[in-house]
Amino acid sequence: MCRNIHTLHNFEPAATSDEVHAAALQYVRKIAGTTKPSKANQEAFEQAVHEIAHITQHLLDDLVATTPPKNREEEAAKAHARAVRSGRYATA
Repeated sequence: MCRNIHTLHNFEPAATSDEVHAAALQYVRKIAGTTKPSKANQEAFEQAVHEIAHITQHLLDDLVATTPPKNREEEAAKAHARAVRSGRYATA
């Protein structure tokens, strides 16, 4: 479930609000143990996602990088190549 949470700090371009929200959603899903909360828990679930996304954005804004930002496309290509080498994905 948490495979979709990726490092968001020190990338160019910076993480979007959608990426921050997606990471918060994955985190809450993992903690709650469900991908879809019951109707009774829906409001608490959504509030947790909102608050975690908010504080995550503050964290990213406040972090200081001592290395140059990484390029998103290059890092994605490296990750894909690692996945192919590991056998998780077949080559196209």
